[in-house]
Amino acid sequence: MKLIWLGHGGFRLETGETTLLIDPWLTGNPMLDDSQHDAATKGATHILLTHAHFDHVADVLGLAKHLSIPIIGQYDLMGYWGETEGVETLGFNKGGTVDVGETRVSMVPASHSNTFSTRDGLRTAGSEVGYMIQAEGQMIYVSGDTDIMADMDWMGDYYKPDIGILSAGGHFTMDMKAAAYAARRYFAFKTVIPCHYRTFPLLEQSAQDLIDGLPGVNVIEPQVMKEIEF
Repeated sequence: MKLIWLGHGGFRLETGETTLLIDPWLTGNPMLDDSQHDAATKGATHILLTHAHFDHVADVLGLAKHLSIPIIGQYDLMGYWGETEGVETLGFNKGGTVDVGETRVSMVPASHSNTFSTRDGLRTAGSEVGYMIQAEGQMIYVSGDTDIMADMDWMGDYYKPDIGILSAGGHFTMDMKAAAYAARRYFAFKTVIPCHYRTFPLLEQSAQDLIDGLPGVNVIEPQVMKEIEF
């Protein structure tokens, strides 16, 4: 299984014959050079979306149409896009699990907001979510944009993820210290990968507080377009 950071909150997850693009923000992403876009998306089989803010969704519809692949996400937005955008979608909701090839994807809560821009202003796009992804004998928690929340207690106990991909840049999500606290209190991760940081000066630029707060945990500071193998 290979995980590749696309910068900000975006990832490419390769497992078996399935390649998931998770929140792939390409256009205008300061961390991802234009020359890297093709490599980031080549061979993708599905898009997995946590919420509809521009820094997660800007390229999703275009990629779905160009690559002829389905978008997987929260029911309300998937239903709207399925009706209005001519794309294939798979909508489900918190508590649900779908099979994506040999990978199982379960939707879990997040604590953030979820709107998208229209000509008439911002509109609500269902609810923000995270995912538990079961692949190759491992469970990956993709937090999506979130703060610490009490739901992490049952999520850690029930799903028992060993890998955590945590939005931890602060300002819009929990910061590195908060992410370390959440990981210690609610989970028993073997590996933690921070994201949603370094993109703008407004966000945290280092994961050192996360590393310091999780002794004994393998905290990997990802590098854009560099493979992490599990």
